[in-house]
Amino acid sequence: MKTYGIGGSIPEAELAAIEPKAHLAKPIQKSEFQSRIQKAARMLKENKVPAMYLHAGTNLYYFTGTRWNASERMVGAILFDDGSLEYIAPFFEIGTVLDFMLVEGPVHGWEEHESPLKLFSKVLKTHGIEGGTIYTDEATPFFVTNGILESNSKLNLVDAKPITAGCRMVKSEAELAIMQLAMDITLEVQQAAARIIHPGITSETVTQFIHEAHKRYGAKAGSYFCIVLFGVDSSFPHGVKTPKPLKENDVVLVDTGCQIHDYISDITRTYVYGEANDLQKRIWNIEKEAQQVAFKAATLGSECGSIDIAVRNYLESQGLGPDYKLPGLPHRTGHGIGLDIHEWPYLVKSDTTKLEPGMCVSNEPMLCVPDEFGIRLEDHIYMTEQGPNWFTEPAHRIEDPFGLSLK
Repeated sequence: MKTYGIGGSIPEAELAAIEPKAHLAKPIQKSEFQSRIQKAARMLKENKVPAMYLHAGTNLYYFTGTRWNASERMVGAILFDDGSLEYIAPFFEIGTVLDFMLVEGPVHGWEEHESPLKLFSKVLKTHGIEGGTIYTDEATPFFVTNGILESNSKLNLVDAKPITAGCRMVKSEAELAIMQLAMDITLEVQQAAARIIHPGITSETVTQFIHEAHKRYGAKAGSYFCIVLFGVDSSFPHGVKTPKPLKENDVVLVDTGCQIHDYISDITRTYVYGEANDLQKRIWNIEKEAQQVAFKAATLGSECGSIDIAVRNYLESQGLGPDYKLPGLPHRTGHGIGLDIHEWPYLVKSDTTKLEPGMCVSNEPMLCVPDEFGIRLEDHIYMTEQGPNWFTEPAHRIEDPFGLSLK
């Protein structure tokens, strides 16, 4: 069986051929962050909740443009229903916070021996809020939420997911453009990785190559993540403790992505180095069709759970499953993606979120055959007014995953 684009090259040649392109992506502008804040403020008013706390991390960045990693010290911002922002940070960090700040607002400082949790209530009080319901970023650590409630028993903290997820699930044109470039880069890296493999190569060597290739394309941090599995190791969705080197006729599974302007790509390709056997071909073809079933089921207004159900019904018709039983699909069909690699909505049968334009989800109904191999083909789709679109072209055939025979 002739294969296309699998093996035959070396890392040095592939890396030398890469031309940077990450710089072509335009970062999110301040005006878009301000629009996000105004949208959230409107939602606060609609829900009759006067404020929302955003802890350091993804949600703080999404709404304010301020990058800050969460730690044992409370750093965050309170967004009020009038659209104003007020930050809380240690006094010794205020200068750095101001340096990172994009959307301006006063910064309230606390010394190391003082309680930022009491300061939180004090800031609320300056806006006439002494008790009642306040939205809290769902990623806020327990020590913060518990401390706030202990310092002010009049407050009721509730999950801010209706606003955080409600805003972040629907991507703007600017977000989609960044994600498209990140996906394009990772697909090209996948193709390059397929060309360098050979019997005896280790997953570590391929992982290091992919990391460097992402950097050569301009993703400064290299790979955001990388999973490279050969043979029976590929039947474990997220890998094994000690990956085996590649052998002739092994299944090869590569799952990787990068980050461009904080937005993440995530693509998986699976193929065989050498001659695919009948079982490998059969499961690969079922996996490809399962991806198409999910794509066709992703219609505007449909519940995310219905996509997962459609895929599982198809797999059961092929003698796989049912449900999560193996051989079959051991996990959900897909997940949302954006600033986090896994975010809302989720293609799992319990998710009642209805698809609307701007939503982005992975399409990866992986099939695992215990003690044999796993096949995962993962691409992402984004919803438009006309329905679903692929970010990247799905794999073609097990012996020609990148469609090179068609070019």
